[in-house]
Amino acid sequence: MSVLTRFEAHPVRYTYCLIALYLFFNNSVNAVSVWAEHNRLGTAQINMWEPFVWEYSSALSTFCLLPLMFYTFKRFPIKLANIKKQLLVHLVGTLFFSLFHVLIMVALREVAYLIAGGNYSFGPWLRELLYEYRKDAWGYIVWCGLFNIGLAAFARIKGEASAIASNENDAEQPPSGNSKAPEHFLVKKLDKEFLVKVADIEWLESAGNYVNLHSQGRIYPLRSTLSDLCSRLEPVGFSRIHRSLGVNHNAIDNISYVSSGDGEITLKNGKSLNLSRRYKDEFKQKLM
Repeated sequence: MSVLTRFEAHPVRYTYCLIALYLFFNNSVNAVSVWAEHNRLGTAQINMWEPFVWEYSSALSTFCLLPLMFYTFKRFPIKLANIKKQLLVHLVGTLFFSLFHVLIMVALREVAYLIAGGNYSFGPWLRELLYEYRKDAWGYIVWCGLFNIGLAAFARIKGEASAIASNENDAEQPPSGNSKAPEHFLVKKLDKEFLVKVADIEWLESAGNYVNLHSQGRIYPLRSTLSDLCSRLEPVGFSRIHRSLGVNHNAIDNISYVSSGDGEITLKNGKSLNLSRRYKDEFKQKLM
């Protein structure tokens, strides 16, 4: 089984393992650097274990908060629409992340110092909270960027891997005169074949010569164009809403509009999709 196949089978597990390894090695290096800095001018005024407690408590606190951050990033993805709302949401996100990061970190340090027979002092809370917020806000932005880059890269890799595995997808295209919508697609992804029910597909995403079928949290690349696929699935309640997006009407939770004429479709799973003004009127007619 290839590394990509293993990762795809348990993406969350492997992602958190990689992050844990990164935090461990990065904060270990930081701890050694702090210890070395305190020894530059002679005998250090701290114990050797203290920098490791400082760094590992910060890393563990961050790791504990990652699921909440990733949920926020997924619930409020970066996009061009509703920029003010996004800025407000993520501003609040930085505040909550910094506050809970500090609280968990200080609690862990208090326990560690208590076990070692010492006493940990965080310092004046207001000053230290402001100091930590500057670092935590930047950390939140970095994690947000990595999360979105990772999602895009993984989707691209899966699409390219499918193209290499087979030049022709196993989902047979019906004759042009056949207007009946398919009930499922047989999609080949890497070394496996998946039977994807059309009713379970929540939204469609154009990806070069493929269309990614988003179904129940998984992505299946189908060799087709978005225009053709939306036409084939129109009888069963699919519409094109953007030059690169299509949606299943049954997966929609609510629709909102902005003054520019564009809109935003929120699915029942929490995913938000852009509704282009070019397709808005036709989409609304199909809904009615």
